[in-house]
Amino acid sequence: MKRGTADLPLHYGTVPPWLAQRMSLLGGAIVEAVVMEYGRQALLQRLSDPFWFQSLGCVLGMDWHSSGITTSVMNALKKSINKRSAELGVYICGGRGKSSRQTPSELLEIANKTGLNGDELVRYSKLAAKIDNNAVQDGFQLYLHSFVLTQEGEWAVIQQGMNPDSKMARRYHWLSSFIQSFMEEPHTSVCGQNQGLILNLTDKQAVPAQQGILELTKESPDKVMREISIILPNHHEVRTEDVNLKRLGAALLLAHETNVADIESLLLLKDVGAKTIQSLTLVSEMIHGTPSRFSDPARFSFAHGGKDGHPFPVPTSTYDKTIEILDKTIERAKLGDKDKSDVLKNLSRMAQELERNYSPNNYFDDWVQHERDTSYLYGGKTVFGDAKKPADKKDKNYKNRQLRLWD
Repeated sequence: MKRGTADLPLHYGTVPPWLAQRMSLLGGAIVEAVVMEYGRQALLQRLSDPFWFQSLGCVLGMDWHSSGITTSVMNALKKSINKRSAELGVYICGGRGKSSRQTPSELLEIANKTGLNGDELVRYSKLAAKIDNNAVQDGFQLYLHSFVLTQEGEWAVIQQGMNPDSKMARRYHWLSSFIQSFMEEPHTSVCGQNQGLILNLTDKQAVPAQQGILELTKESPDKVMREISIILPNHHEVRTEDVNLKRLGAALLLAHETNVADIESLLLLKDVGAKTIQSLTLVSEMIHGTPSRFSDPARFSFAHGGKDGHPFPVPTSTYDKTIEILDKTIERAKLGDKDKSDVLKNLSRMAQELERNYSPNNYFDDWVQHERDTSYLYGGKTVFGDAKKPADKKDKNYKNRQLRLWD
């Protein structure tokens, strides 16, 4: 069943190559870890959750509230996952623009390899697009359609529409295992800015109008779909109100106040510092966190920053270390080394234990500034160039500010 939607400010531009490559590597590793630990169905459930998906985009270093998260995340996953589809049993079809029109042929090709019913899968793909583009007329025209399929024949759809007048994009999520009927209230919720009355032919009381689905403008449903009004803000910067400070503070506390030697002992890895622990803790939650933990996606931008510099430039050296550690963890798990494969899960658990007794302080803005000021130490990059050392500040001030953060 369609799990909901998310509205995002419409952004233009492309993802720089230095970030696109890393997004593909880390995104693929997170997907593989989820499949290994919880199975393919669990992966589809996560992808069909708008909050988890948004959090994934933040962990991968995208602008935390940008419409580009949808395109870039699905493109990164498609490049990474489809290389290992035979091993993972997961396939990603479609994409943006011309790529979306290749979905039917890609599904038929996969069906020929796996024995799945290709014609049926193509029908599901087209129905999902028709419903969001035509049966529900909310002012957004689809331009991206991604179909995620497992070898068992279960699937999730992530698609996005554009409203040029409001300069907003809307993302729609579907999950096959919950569908009762495509044309009778397939939505569990619609999370977006309420724009007034809309045409919704999937309402129970709109059954008489469904026969005219190709001429929707001549029909009108009797009942208007109820919308849950949740919209991501237009501001680029990450603000205090955008994150759960108790959750974020616990993750930062684990990374920066706990004895790093103890963390290294836990990880059984060398050259792991506080910055890497901070990233790994948030990546761990992407893999092991429960749905209720993703109500504040902006928090996950503290894993690897954002390409627009918010909340801070992407720390490429930390990003690369995160990918390296996650890849090693996955390989060890494949070899049956259970202790080392549980490392990331333990990080997530430790952060949640600290969270119980953690009281947030009032230094959120100071922490963001600290991250920006020290970004050059970790290979910080944005679409505007490399992060520079602040000319008017001395390194000793960073430590003083950091100590104040944990008062």
